[in-house]
Amino acid sequence: MMFRYQGLIEFPLLRTLASPQLPIEANGELRSLRLPGLELRWKPDFADVALREQILVLAAGRTRPFATDPGEAARWIERYARLGLHAADDLSGGFAAVIADLRKQEVLLFVDRFAIETLCYRSTNGRLGFADVACDVPGSTRAMDAQSLYDYLYFHVIPAPQTVFSDVRRVEAAHRVTVSTTGAQAGRFWEPVFVEDDRDNLQDRMQQFVTILKESVKQEADEPATACFLSGGTDSSSVAGMLSQLRGEPIHAYSIGFEAEGYDEMAYARIAARHFGLVHHEYYLTPDDLVSAIPKLAAAFDQPFGNSSVLPAYYCALRAKEDGFRRMLAGDGGDELFAGNSRYAMQKFFDFYQRLPHTLRQDILEPAAMDWTLLRRVPGFRQLGGYVRHSRVPMPDRLHTFGQVQRLGADVLLDPDFRASIDVQSPILRQRATWQATQSGSLINRMLGYDWKYTLADNDLPKVRYATQLADVQVGYPLLGRELVEFSLSLPPEWKLKGLKLRWFFKEALRGFLPQETLRKKKHGFGLPFGHLALRHRGLSQLVEESLEGISGRGIVRPQFIGELLKKRLFEAPGYYGEMVWILTMLEQWFRAQNIALSFPSDRAFAA
Repeated sequence: MMFRYQGLIEFPLLRTLASPQLPIEANGELRSLRLPGLELRWKPDFADVALREQILVLAAGRTRPFATDPGEAARWIERYARLGLHAADDLSGGFAAVIADLRKQEVLLFVDRFAIETLCYRSTNGRLGFADVACDVPGSTRAMDAQSLYDYLYFHVIPAPQTVFSDVRRVEAAHRVTVSTTGAQAGRFWEPVFVEDDRDNLQDRMQQFVTILKESVKQEADEPATACFLSGGTDSSSVAGMLSQLRGEPIHAYSIGFEAEGYDEMAYARIAARHFGLVHHEYYLTPDDLVSAIPKLAAAFDQPFGNSSVLPAYYCALRAKEDGFRRMLAGDGGDELFAGNSRYAMQKFFDFYQRLPHTLRQDILEPAAMDWTLLRRVPGFRQLGGYVRHSRVPMPDRLHTFGQVQRLGADVLLDPDFRASIDVQSPILRQRATWQATQSGSLINRMLGYDWKYTLADNDLPKVRYATQLADVQVGYPLLGRELVEFSLSLPPEWKLKGLKLRWFFKEALRGFLPQETLRKKKHGFGLPFGHLALRHRGLSQLVEESLEGISGRGIVRPQFIGELLKKRLFEAPGYYGEMVWILTMLEQWFRAQNIALSFPSDRAFAA
């Protein structure tokens, strides 16, 4: 991985720049600027630099409404001059911006509402280093952070603002960071506010939604050579169908299939392709593809990343690039705006328990649920006991009760010395803080606000971003346009999840546009049958065994667990334990790509 922009700034800042003509140098695909106490390097097709009125800006990404304007940095200067700290409040699209105010002697770092773009930084001893990727922040010691590595095992990603490097932080979605001689201070520039009691004009608002969706697709498809991801689900089918309708011509769509029962959804992608008259490109992922792509994908990320659906996303983008497409549209965001994930219905079902009379819960159901010997003998009551036990767990703790790290237990999974260096409660404490910060009184909207961070900003968007970057394709997210996000905030929660019907409003508004089969299909996505494939293919099995042997010697995971995982657990439940095998394989492959010869606890870089 290589940075797209990078900078180093020293305080106090240069007091004044006499000429607005910056001494910018060109070196191949890079541009550079060197002044006393300041160095910048950037790729001009990704970032822009400008100076005016003693305000120096590096701007990256595609803000709206100025995405096609080459003077992106100048626009930021104009907005900052008028709005100051609020310069990013109403912007749409993906962006990152670094604003050095020479008069105020401070630097502002901005990242868009969902962290479509990234900005990492290190601020210490009067020096600010920054880059779009954590591994290339100037001045970093590249020391590994033990707590962040535990977070990776827990979440399968490392949530912002932490990074895998102990001295580098990532600007969170919808945040700005102010850096001065006194240090760095982070705060939100946009806080979603859910309106939960406006139930008027259902039909009019459905029509309004379709209009906004169509306009959002139009804005994101500003490149003539634009194709679409197509999983066969509601979101990707809606985006591809809208683009086809807007263009009035067949749109190219790319789908990935798997030769594994329960994982292949190509049939639904074909239904959408026929319905909208798409030019449909199908590719079935093979184990040889995995062997080839895993090291490349691990190296493409600036820190360990364990969402296995990055593989199908990469191969979709790669096929599109080979066919001459420069830009693709993705359907990410629809589930998290309009309640499309099955866990929303599940948690609503669990939450119903809290509405039962207190006496019934406390005096009858809970004592019975705790008496496992009694319940297991009564047909149907075994499930009731599980329901009561899970329902008693408060949110958001309940969301991760089925997680592998929690079910296995830290003592079973982790090396004892590594375990002693981290706080196993830290992930849930941070999740609770995110949950409490969401401004909503309803369960569903709180879950959506929670997922805007942990599912979108920290997981799904990095997956698509790095998969498409590796394939050299740009990506747009029509379902994350500002107007569509604001519209979703205005809907009452029972329109999003009606009873236990997922994304009810979204589907009803598009009934007649989407195929009936798409509207009825259950949520699936681009999941990868990794465990099954690893057991069947010798080359993939060898890659897995070699990777897990490597990770077992790094003092993070107990070697005994690694041995049991490979020799027993994976064979017994490949669908379940294949996920753990995947995240450990990707962790070791990332260490190797970064040339990190780490062995804990002898490496002092490991600090809790």
